[in-house]
Amino acid sequence: MRISWIQKLVNKWPGKRAFGIYRFLPIFFLLGASLEFSMINWKVGEVNFYNTFKKRQARDLIEEKIKKYSVS
Repeated sequence: MRISWIQKLVNKWPGKRAFGIYRFLPIFFLLGASLEFSMINWKVGEVNFYNTFKKRQARDLIEEKIKKYSVS
């Protein structure tokens, strides 16, 4: 049976006996932090993820207030 290169890498990763599957948490923590950093700092034109999110959140809030106070 042939072992893939991913399985070889997983088997060589330190901490298997002490931490089990949790030994990979630092990798995912760093991936998540780098994704968050890129969403904050990388801009396409004048727009990044958080500008878009804030605009959408403000629009939803305004629509909710209009529905609440509108006379039907």
